[in-house]
Amino acid sequence: MKIHPLTHSEELLMNILWKLNSAYMKDVMDAYPEPKPHQNTVSTFMKILVEKEFLTTEKQGRIFKYTVAIPYVNYRNFVLGNFINSYFNNSGEELVKYLHDQQLITTSQLKNFIGNITSEVTADPEKKDPVKEFVKEITSDKKPKKKEKKKEKKKKK
Repeated sequence: MKIHPLTHSEELLMNILWKLNSAYMKDVMDAYPEPKPHQNTVSTFMKILVEKEFLTTEKQGRIFKYTVAIPYVNYRNFVLGNFINSYFNNSGEELVKYLHDQQLITTSQLKNFIGNITSEVTADPEKKDPVKEFVKEITSDKKPKKKEKKKEKKKKK
C-alpha cells in the first residue's frame, strides 16, 4: 500500500483517529480540540482519508464506523524518510550532525545512545544494528519482498 502525504488538516484528524483506532463520527467530533470544525468539514476530510486508504469504513445501520488502515508508525516512518531525503541528502548521519549542531542533542546523549546500541549488539552478535536498520528502512525505495520476510522470520526462529 502506497502512503500519500497528508495536509495539515488531514494529519490533525488522523492524529485523533490514531488515538481512537476506530470511531464513529460522533466520537471524532467529541475528540476534536476547540474550536471544533463543522461536522460536514470533518466528514469531507474523512471521505478523503478513505480515498487515500488511511481509513476503512464499515456501515452499521445508517452510520459508518471508521477504522485506521495505516498505523501511526508507518506514517511517521514515511514522513521521516521524506524529510531526510529532502533536507539531508538521504543521510541519517547528516540529520544527527544537524541535531547536534543545533544543540537539540548533546554529545553525552549521543555517546550514551551509541553505548547502549553497541552493548546490545555485542551481547547478541546475531542482532543487527538497530540504527543502521532503521536508517536503511526509511531511506530504501523498495519494500522487502514477502519471500525475504519469510526467510528472515525463519532465521529468527
